[in-house]
Amino acid sequence: MTTTASQEAFLQAFHAEYPAVTAEAFGRGHAPDGRSSYEILCDRVAGSMRVLDLGCGDGLLLEFLARRSGRQLAGVDLSPHSLALARRRPALSEAKLEEGRAQELPFADDSFDACVSHMALMLMSEIEQVASEVARVLSPGGVLACVVGGGAVGGEAYERFLALLRCTIEETPASQRIPALGDKRTRSREGLDEVLGPAGFTAVDWETVPIDLSAPGEQVWAAVSSLYDLGPLDRATLDRLREAFFAEVRDMTTSEGHVPCAFKIHLATARLR
Repeated sequence: MTTTASQEAFLQAFHAEYPAVTAEAFGRGHAPDGRSSYEILCDRVAGSMRVLDLGCGDGLLLEFLARRSGRQLAGVDLSPHSLALARRRPALSEAKLEEGRAQELPFADDSFDACVSHMALMLMSEIEQVASEVARVLSPGGVLACVVGGGAVGGEAYERFLALLRCTIEETPASQRIPALGDKRTRSREGLDEVLGPAGFTAVDWETVPIDLSAPGEQVWAAVSSLYDLGPLDRATLDRLREAFFAEVRDMTTSEGHVPCAFKIHLATARLR
């Protein structure tokens, strides 16, 4: 199996079991101004009426976009299970929701004014082909706006969880490790410029925003343990990781049981020349 095929097979299998994982983990998170990462992304394409969601998952981002009446919305995703949830959202009854690959978009040239992607672009291989396809389906002047993960905020639960996870993965056999996902260039402004420039996009506008996921301990665990890396781990390993996590955050847990937890997102925006 090729690298791309193995990556996509893993993602499909993971989302068959957890079809709404991203929305459930991050939908309640909020920036300092109170907006979720989904709402921030929506605001980046506020003036666009024909919008494609790349890696739309269960449709949460599209539902936010549908709040503006008259919009023509479309979404594409590898997972039929996630798309089934998106199709159940009443606000998306007229959206075009397609199972497919970002490297081979099932849409005509010049179909959209904007393309958005929430925590999905960074998972995609053959990223130059993705950029070429997005450029093809966007009209000249169209906007590409993405949220990609930016890592932990220092001194909080997510940082401690990642340290525990790294140690756990190092001790697990190869059969319990996920394939390498995506292209690391999607995680930096310079890397995205390298990918998007040749496809016809302007220089990337880049903003980093902290997202607060602080909550009772069990809720924080549910969010951080939704990472793909945990998917192949056996039950005993997961139980040990969970126990270690709660021990690690005990000193920062408030008397009300809340655990401070935050991570960073990067907002990347570029326009098709």
